[in-house]
Amino acid sequence: MNISVILCTYNRCALLAEALESVAAQTLPGSVEWEVLVVDNNSRDETRAVVDHFISRCPRRFRYLFEPQPGKSHALNSGIREAHGQILAFIDDDVTAQPAWLHNLTSGLHCGSFAGAGGRILPPANFSPPTWLSVNDRYWLGTLALFDLGSESGVLNDPPFGTNMAFRKEVFVRHGDFRTNLGPRPDSFVRGEDTEFGRRVLIAGERLRYEPSAVVFHPVPSERLKKSYFRSWWFDKGRTDLREFGLPPAVKWSAGGIPLYMFRRIMMASLRWLVATQPAKRFYRSTQVKWLAGQMMEARQLHRIEELTSS
Repeated sequence: MNISVILCTYNRCALLAEALESVAAQTLPGSVEWEVLVVDNNSRDETRAVVDHFISRCPRRFRYLFEPQPGKSHALNSGIREAHGQILAFIDDDVTAQPAWLHNLTSGLHCGSFAGAGGRILPPANFSPPTWLSVNDRYWLGTLALFDLGSESGVLNDPPFGTNMAFRKEVFVRHGDFRTNLGPRPDSFVRGEDTEFGRRVLIAGERLRYEPSAVVFHPVPSERLKKSYFRSWWFDKGRTDLREFGLPPAVKWSAGGIPLYMFRRIMMASLRWLVATQPAKRFYRSTQVKWLAGQMMEARQLHRIEELTSS
């Protein structure tokens, strides 16, 4: 088996059917053997029936795997263990892929020069951003799970996003699985399991490739085009960043587990927010305050866990 497409899903049977339809329509050379492994992360809707429909249509192409432990990282790691392919491509249950997506994403990985690859994640054709949202700013695109570095392929120096990336399976042997304390689950919106892994691979000196012709389209629901969503997202991003990188080793002074330097940072960020007059800049600075607040909350929670484990 040359390629395994791993798609993890949770309670999105309607969107899942559209995503799988786009994967089933992939065009690859006849010499390439590939499969689609759908990992059901304990769904309670009609997910199994949707997957069974595709299995009945293409029994040699689609497989179903049930992962009962909640959390996307658990589902991803189960998919990696059960996948038959030498190259593992990842896609989410709420996107649709262009017919050449899989071939373009993985074609540069067969020779072994690159450990992995990332493609473009674009909004739907009818996407109409609000006036305060700059579609040319990667800061905002990341909030909407969009990834677009332009139309030129080349070396990728940033970690790709999980809904459009591929790695050689041996890379997981060398660098480990996705971290299970990162990634969304029913009781948490902490993300970052995908970018943490990509960053880990890059730090280890592996090479990644950017392939703009590997395109998937990601929906942008109206609720994500609200400033409240952006502020909430950046609060969770702050928690994710602290969980991934930890506190600086030289931290000496803290209050309730929160380093004192964090209080200084959020005070300065809040002041910059208050004095900003330009609406776009004022909103940007409000998200920075939320990001710092998320770090402070995570630091406090980690401190409580340490207290419980040491008592």
